[in-house]
Amino acid sequence: MRKEELIGNAMAVMKNAYAPYSEFTVGAALLTKKGKVYTGCNIENSSYSVTNCAERTALFCAVKNGERQFSAIAVVGGKKGRVENYCSPCGVCRQALREFCDKDFKIYLYNGVEIKTYTLGELLPESFELG
Repeated sequence: MRKEELIGNAMAVMKNAYAPYSEFTVGAALLTKKGKVYTGCNIENSSYSVTNCAERTALFCAVKNGERQFSAIAVVGGKKGRVENYCSPCGVCRQALREFCDKDFKIYLYNGVEIKTYTLGELLPESFELG
C-alpha cells in the first residue's frame, strides 16, 4: 500500500474522533505486514488520563484481532479537523508501537500538503525493551 493511501485512511477515520475538550482530532492508519489496515481515532474523556490516542486505538484493535507484525502507520491531526501541521505520535504511543514494531517501522506524518517519513528508531531512540 502506498503511503498516500494510508494517509487517506487516517484522514477518513479522523472524522470519527471524540475530542470535545481539546477539539484536536487525530486519525491513524496502521498497516500490517500482511497488508491489512487498522484505523483508530483519539477518544477523549473528562478524566484526561482515560483519554486514548488514535495510534493506540488502531494498535489495540489490530492486536485484539491477532495481528502482531506491522510495517507502517500514518498519523494526521488538527484543531477542529483541520490538518495544517504535522501531528507526531506522543511518547506513550511511540513506546506502545515499539512493543510490536522494529526500529525501522515507518511513521508517515501529513500536514495537509507534504508527507514526512520517519522510522520508529528516529522518533524513539534508545527505546525500552525487555531482554
